[in-house]
Amino acid sequence: MKMKNWSLHRCLNVLGALCLGLLMSLTANAQTNANTSNFPNRPIKLVVPFVPGGTLDVVARLLAKNLTEAFGQAVIVDNKAGAGGVVGVDYVAKSAPDGYTLVLNSATPMVTVVSLQKTPYDLLRDLAAVSQVSTFDYVLSVNAKSGIQSMQELVQLAKKQPGKLNYSSAGTGSGQHMYMELAKSVAGIQLQHIPYKGNGPAMQALLSGEVDLIFDTTLGILPQVQGGRLKPLMTSSAKPIAALPGVPTMESLYPGSSIQGWHGVFAPAATPKEVLAILTEAIKKAVTGHEMSTKLKELGLEPSGVGSDVFFEIVKKDQERWGRVIRDNNIKAD
Repeated sequence: MKMKNWSLHRCLNVLGALCLGLLMSLTANAQTNANTSNFPNRPIKLVVPFVPGGTLDVVARLLAKNLTEAFGQAVIVDNKAGAGGVVGVDYVAKSAPDGYTLVLNSATPMVTVVSLQKTPYDLLRDLAAVSQVSTFDYVLSVNAKSGIQSMQELVQLAKKQPGKLNYSSAGTGSGQHMYMELAKSVAGIQLQHIPYKGNGPAMQALLSGEVDLIFDTTLGILPQVQGGRLKPLMTSSAKPIAALPGVPTMESLYPGSSIQGWHGVFAPAATPKEVLAILTEAIKKAVTGHEMSTKLKELGLEPSGVGSDVFFEIVKKDQERWGRVIRDNNIKAD
C-alpha cells in the first residue's frame, strides 16, 4: 500500500513538474511575442567598432538616420574602438539579445581578426548576421610613373625579381593587406608587405614612390586614377567596374578568385528571429531607398540589403577564405 502511495505521489510530482514547465514555456513565449510585436519601443544602439570619421562611420550615421525615421525611435551611433574592432564587436556579442544593441562592421576587420588573434567571441556562434548594408571592390594599382601597364607585366617583373617589389597597407589584417595577399597567391608571385598606420599614409607612400603597389578600395583609388597619378591594373570584382573601363577583373584573370568587401549589421546570437526579420526588412528598405542608395553610391559603395540567412553564408564563406589566406601566407598579428 505504501509502495502504491509512493508511486502515485511520484507520478503527481512528475506531472506537476511537466505542467509547470509547460506554463513557464507558454509564459516565456507570450513575453517574447509581446516584446517583439511592438519592436522597437525604445532607442537602438548601433555600435561602430572604430573611431569616428571613416567610411564605416559615415555609413553608420546614414543608416541610423534612415532607421530612426522608419522606426520612430532614435537609432544612436556609438563608437567603441579598440583592438582592431574586437572591443566593439565583443560588447555587442555580450549584450542582451533583444535587438536594441547592434554592430556595423566591414568585412575584413570583422572576419580576418578571428583568424589573426584569439577573440573573446566566436563570430559564427555568438553573433547573428542581420543584413548586408553595402558592398565595394578593391583595385590593384601602381604609381603611373612606374611604367607598368598591365597585370601581366607586373607578374612578369615580380617573377624575375621575387620579393623586390613591395606594397603598402593600412596595417596587418587590413583590407589592403588581405587583398594583396590573395592576389599574390592566385598570381604565384612574391611581394614585400610594408604596413603603415592608416589608409592615408599607405596611399601617400605609393604616390611618393616609397612603395610600388597598393590594393585599395575603389573609393580610395579612383580620385588618384582620375588625376593621372595611379595606373589601375586589376579589380577584385567579378564584373567590370563602370568607372574603370578596360581594367580587367580578378575573376577574368584568375577564375574563382573574385571577392567583395562589405558593410554589415550584426546582433547578439540569441536575438529572436522575429526581431531579426523586422531589422532586416527595415535595413533593406533604408539602403535601397533613393536617399540612402544615392549617398552610398557617392561613397563608391553599392547598396545591398541582403537578408540574414544569405548574409550569414557570405560571412561564413569569407571567414573560411580569408582564414586560408592567413594560414597559407603565415600572417601573424602585429
